[in-house]
Amino acid sequence: MQSPEFEKVRPRKVSAIVAEQIIEAITRGDFSVGSKLPPEFDLAERMGVSRPSVREALSALQAVGVIESRPGSGNYVLRRPPETDEDAASHLIESEDGCLEVMEARSTLEPPIAYLVAQKADDAVLQRLDAAIENIRKKIREGRFNAYLDADKAFHVALVEATGNLLLQDALAPLIASIDQKLYREYTHHYYLKNVEDFELVAELHADIVDAIRAGDPDLAFARMSKHWTRMLEIWEA
Repeated sequence: MQSPEFEKVRPRKVSAIVAEQIIEAITRGDFSVGSKLPPEFDLAERMGVSRPSVREALSALQAVGVIESRPGSGNYVLRRPPETDEDAASHLIESEDGCLEVMEARSTLEPPIAYLVAQKADDAVLQRLDAAIENIRKKIREGRFNAYLDADKAFHVALVEATGNLLLQDALAPLIASIDQKLYREYTHHYYLKNVEDFELVAELHADIVDAIRAGDPDLAFARMSKHWTRMLEIWEA
């Protein structure tokens, strides 16, 4: 007699389960196309989860085109997902890095990077960082969100390369590359960079980091990079 085959049991992300429950509610007809979903805090309370978990689930549902977020109004059902892709949102969450994990990792590792660069930056480094800041501002003026995130990624790559430390570059490369993930971009767009004022504030936070590096002040560079990530983490927890 052959031994039965079993699939390995793996822990699941809470946000993936939240996404599945919302999909199931839409599929049942609890929320029709064009209807508004309950507020985040209501969904979180009903499911017994945190609001950040709900936000990550909603970001995934937006990324796969099931819902859309309307600033100042809420989240609305765009379409009823066919059976072929009803698990697309949860798969996206399970296959990509969690937004909180990305923010925690970057908030831990990037302030020391800024500290190190402030100790050794030369004119060539400063010129490259200034050019990266100008590119960020250019994308803001053009109103191109994805192009802005590409410019933001280029800034952080330039910063870690300015350390001249190949081990640090190799260690940070996959983490910075998480900017390209669909879930992270959707979350950032709908919660961290909701309007032009948010874009401009974040651009100035980056410029402040470069000014601290230009001043040769490692402690200030560390503090300003920490401020950037602290703000993002506070929005995540709000």
